[in-house]
Amino acid sequence: MPELPEVEALREFLDEHLTGQEIARAMPIAISVLKTYAPPLSALDGAAVTEVDRHGKFLDVTAGGLHLVVHLARAGWLHWRDVLPSGPPRPGRGPLALRVALTGGDGFDLTEAGTTKRLAVYLVHDPAEVPGVSRLGPDPLTDAFTRDAFAALLAGERRRLKGALRDQSLIAGIGNAYSDEILHTARMSPFKPVQNLTEAETTALYEALRGTLADAVARSRGVAAGRLKAEKKSGLKVHGRTGEACPVCGDTIREVSYRDSSLQYCPTCQTGGKPLADRRMSRLLK
Repeated sequence: MPELPEVEALREFLDEHLTGQEIARAMPIAISVLKTYAPPLSALDGAAVTEVDRHGKFLDVTAGGLHLVVHLARAGWLHWRDVLPSGPPRPGRGPLALRVALTGGDGFDLTEAGTTKRLAVYLVHDPAEVPGVSRLGPDPLTDAFTRDAFAALLAGERRRLKGALRDQSLIAGIGNAYSDEILHTARMSPFKPVQNLTEAETTALYEALRGTLADAVARSRGVAAGRLKAEKKSGLKVHGRTGEACPVCGDTIREVSYRDSSLQYCPTCQTGGKPLADRRMSRLLK
């Protein structure tokens, strides 16, 4: 799933390529992609793009006083086309979900792989009308997101660190991959209760969070949209690297699996050398 760094890179890319351009037509291809119906997408016809913004993992294209808000979900992606194919796209079983054509002949496609369709597009007067945007917590890369502000967010939390970092209503933009990376950098177990953090650990976690995200944004900046996924994977130290050697200590990276996701960690760096119970394997061994 694209997370804050990749979505920020896409925002910068689209801001450069879209701002000032005129939309010829926005065409939904997959029935499931469009989550709003008033105003209709045809309201964007002939509208000039004035801004591209980001809210957590949501992209927000402003045109004609309206906001085209996109959430790429787990398997969605954006593909820029310098020259769009001639003729209208045909609905079908392919990955194409929505196309935005510009009057200059270029534009972009939104696609989604797999059979589970979660990519979501909204056309609204205000981004706050989108439920996922209205509930977002603060953006962790803004100047207002200080160490003390972070500590205040964690006050009263009774969850484990992994779950807290991924909660979009607590902090916007962090998902499964970067929460693993942040916790590895902070040298903390994903299962550590938030309420057990010391002041020094809160500071270390804050610095790991800001540093990890800032580094990822810097790596992604200027990378073409089509190469962002590969850039993300190449920069990850533990996430998605089960069985490989930890780049810090050399221990074997381990995994805890859930029904539809998994987390990765280094026992030496994060859990005092003790492997965490893999709940999927525990069930198999019963």
